[in-house]
Amino acid sequence: MTERRLLSRRTILTGIGAVAGSTIVQAPAADTRVRVSQIGREKPDVIVVGAGVFGAWTAWHLLQQGKRVLLLDAWGPAHARASSGGESRMTRTAYGRDAIYTRFAWESLEDWRWLSARASLPIFHPIGVVFFFPRVEPYVTQTIEVHRQLRIPIETLDRAALEKRLPQLAWDGIEIALFEPNRGALMARRAVQTLVKEFVAGGGEYRQAAIKTPADAASFTAVTTSEGESLRADQFVFACGPWLPKVFPGVLDARIVPTRQEVFFFSPEAGDTRFSPGRLPGWADFNEGDIYYGFPDLEARGFKIANDKHGAVMDPDLGDRIPSQAALEDVRAFMRRRFPALAQRPLSEARVCQYESSSNGDFLIDRHPAWENVWLVGAGSGHGFKHGPAVGLYTARRVAGRNGTSNLEPRFSLASKALRQQRDVH
Repeated sequence: MTERRLLSRRTILTGIGAVAGSTIVQAPAADTRVRVSQIGREKPDVIVVGAGVFGAWTAWHLLQQGKRVLLLDAWGPAHARASSGGESRMTRTAYGRDAIYTRFAWESLEDWRWLSARASLPIFHPIGVVFFFPRVEPYVTQTIEVHRQLRIPIETLDRAALEKRLPQLAWDGIEIALFEPNRGALMARRAVQTLVKEFVAGGGEYRQAAIKTPADAASFTAVTTSEGESLRADQFVFACGPWLPKVFPGVLDARIVPTRQEVFFFSPEAGDTRFSPGRLPGWADFNEGDIYYGFPDLEARGFKIANDKHGAVMDPDLGDRIPSQAALEDVRAFMRRRFPALAQRPLSEARVCQYESSSNGDFLIDRHPAWENVWLVGAGSGHGFKHGPAVGLYTARRVAGRNGTSNLEPRFSLASKALRQQRDVH
């Protein structure tokens, strides 16, 4: 990891000169600007379609492996409708028996810290994360065992310890909690836009361009933009988030399903610091079916809360982004039980984003069934953002020919994706 980081910084410094004289486009919903490199006079080795967290980190890691990379996005990095847009995402390593996600999240932390240090404002807030449960259940014991095997720190807290450490919560019905001291919150939009800027400064090329759905053919040699331009490369990575099933409808069908997810922010009372970072970590309540999660008042945006339950199926192009009264009443009812001091506080902000879920919550990282030079990357399934660096590295190594046909994780395969939604990864 240290050798790779030194390479990244050297590449950035030597690539800055290539950006001089480039055009500038304004990334949506942000004040930062993304410089579009003009180095792409030669055919790129790889075109990555989709500048979300999976696509941007894949493009970055391909660049570190010496590839000429063109990164495309229809609206811009972390735009308002992207699953990688918005404010905060949780980084945690508690995953029950699913050690592969524990490992991916842990391995991603170094890259998140590095990117945060490059940004003008923090990307990673190491505020800690606490998960609490009504009883000692298999998810708890399996999480502890996986962390022991991987030598990752995690603490267990009983009811008495929780009441002492976090008295601002009501702990009725809770017996045990898992506390991850070195994890916390990632600022999603800021992270992706910063990474794309680093990618371009390091010698990559970014363009805003929408692509057409590929036609059936014996081989795949180019993507066609909505303006009719043909962009050729040796290999292609499609990391299109909730649009991936639209790009490959005959391949993915209902194997990736975008769902409507509503997120709410509430204003604590003036001067009330009990719900501020440092006094309240990121949290998730695994209690009686639904899983609620949230963050303290990060960067003065408000106390965040959401129900992790999959919402209604939505079209990422046509679905409106108006929060529902039913979802608002649902989170207020939860807060009356667990965060009583906030239950009647005013709503300061609400968002509708989406998950793009596989049948069981596993990621999709696999070749297209007909085209050996095309990779499909997606199905973040609501928990993917934290894994971006590890997913990007895993994908880049295979695209670049390193472990390309070996050590493929079966859980990431297209063949493992069913049509019936039954989420098993949390």
